Amino acid sequence: MCKRVRFMVLDLRGVGGIVDLHLPNPADRDSWRAGHLRRLAGTDTLVVTVAALSAHWAGITGAAPAPVFDPRTTALTVGLAAGWSIVLGWNGSRSPHTVGAGSSEYRRLVSATLQLFGALAIASLILRVDIAQHYLVVALPVGLLGLVATRALWRGHTARRRTRGRYRRSVLVVGGPDAARAIAAALSEQDAYGYHVVGVCTPAGAALAAPATLRAGRRDIPIVGDDRSVRSAVRRTGADTVVVMATDRLGPRDIRRLAWDLDAFGTDLIVAPGVMDISGTRMSNQVLAGMPMLHIERPQYDRALSFGKAVFDICFAALILLLISPVLLALAIAVKSTSTGPVFYLSERIGMDGKPFRMVKFRSMYTRADREMSALITAHGGNPLFFKLKDDPRVTPVGRFLRRYSLDELPQFFNVLHRDMSVVGPRPQVRREVHSYDGVMRRRLLVRPGITGLWQVSGRSDLSPEESVEFDISYVENWSMLLDLRIIARTLRAVLQGAGAY
Repeated sequence: MCKRVRFMVLDLRGVGGIVDLHLPNPADRDSWRAGHLRRLAGTDTLVVTVAALSAHWAGITGAAPAPVFDPRTTALTVGLAAGWSIVLGWNGSRSPHTVGAGSSEYRRLVSATLQLFGALAIASLILRVDIAQHYLVVALPVGLLGLVATRALWRGHTARRRTRGRYRRSVLVVGGPDAARAIAAALSEQDAYGYHVVGVCTPAGAALAAPATLRAGRRDIPIVGDDRSVRSAVRRTGADTVVVMATDRLGPRDIRRLAWDLDAFGTDLIVAPGVMDISGTRMSNQVLAGMPMLHIERPQYDRALSFGKAVFDICFAALILLLISPVLLALAIAVKSTSTGPVFYLSERIGMDGKPFRMVKFRSMYTRADREMSALITAHGGNPLFFKLKDDPRVTPVGRFLRRYSLDELPQFFNVLHRDMSVVGPRPQVRREVHSYDGVMRRRLLVRPGITGLWQVSGRSDLSPEESVEFDISYVENWSMLLDLRIIARTLRAVLQGAGAY
């Protein structure tokens, strides 16, 4: 239900007065978000209450069980459940800007829980009271696992609604054409965050003939004005969020004035720093002369060559080979018995620092397939970079099955043990592809190539060469052990689905 509302605003550009905004009530517009946050608070309270009661009934204090209705235990149970729920709200784990996507929500859940129980443990030591022991042993793991599980279930619920066009935030993007295109494309591709770009304001927007559009990713987004007409664009589009990047005509004072204007609309303002593919671990905020700054650490390429990653690679590869040895034998028999030629295919690849090595795979093509490569490249555009055909005539029937589920890649774990490759990293390329690299692409050679990588779990062969390179460069510059584990988990899901593989 929309309501007409009036705001008395002072136009700092020179004209003051009463403006009839005819805006929807922000409370009505964000009702789904408020309802979702209430449901999160309800399930959080339920989970921590169950966890506290579980510890209460466990009743372990030293060697003897505590009385179930002991006043001290009962008070601690009630206080723990109430305090736990309050702390989860205080630390922003239920913030509308946190829940639903990304890792910040889970980090805040863990942080709030550990802080609470840390305080409980310290208080128990200072007061010399053993009554808190069973709460640490029972309530902490039960509650933390329950909170993570229920949040994951709510994320699934939200994601399903967003695929149906609900639970979304309408976004107006403001900035130069290139910056606006990049931001709009990034927001449009991240469905989990629920941002739907409804319009773009660019410096030359007002001078363009209507209807003008801006191509961003796979969408044509309407240009609804210039960077000086954001207020009117918000009114026309009904956007509840404005994402802005400074332009030649939009400086710090203009952005501050825009924040005041949007406050009257109940519209959120997000200022984009103008950087992409930078991990959160390399960024930190600081305020300098009253202006917020974003400090970005230099890329740490050597982190992907750390001793810890090497140990993980060797242990992981050895364990996998041990577990899948019967599968390897069965696949070898299938390859050998269905087509002539060797079981394994040894192919030269270019590894770290441009050094060549022999990569091993199960043979998925007919023999002498390499001799047809040049003719196929010429027949399909002549671009050797990441050349792949969806219906390659050289692939055997068994090879097509192996490729669909990436089973032909399994012998590459032997390359990992030989230290030519890593479990996770940029995919190794052949010499003709490396010869076509420019200065940016050559950064892929700063680390060991991997069996799987960031671009494989982000679209595999369905991605364009440019998108594949961007994912690989992002991995090289932002490596972390947690990122490797996430890529491995996503690889298993992508392989089981057979998405983008051929």
